[in-house]
Amino acid sequence: QVQLVESGGGSAQAGGSLRLSCKVSGYGYYSTCLGWFRQAPGKAREGVAAIRNSVNTNYADSVKGRFTISQDNAKNTLYLQMNSLRPEDTAMYYCAADVVPCAVDAIAASDYKYRGRGTQVAVSS
Repeated sequence: QVQLVESGGGSAQAGGSLRLSCKVSGYGYYSTCLGWFRQAPGKAREGVAAIRNSVNTNYADSVKGRFTISQDNAKNTLYLQMNSLRPEDTAMYYCAADVVPCAVDAIAASDYKYRGRGTQVAVSS
């Protein structure tokens, strides 16, 4: 059974940092595309970042230069390092697996096979 479990969410002040983790189990994801998306109340889903083979990455314009996606295959874990946080980053963050094509637009359009239940991020000004 495939499971994606997010952790690391919480509260931060503007300018601060958080690191989200997504533990993947029951799935040989190593050559597929993984990603993160977020959704805030009353707003459209936004693809945040995507990664394939630990090298090829894709980011939403809103997070470029501030967020970094990475994966540790030895730990079966996907990460999202979030720096210089802004109040507009407040949302529920979800990880997704087997994203096709490997791009943030695909994640926003729900073009993935698996997803987690999310972790809440709240950024105060």
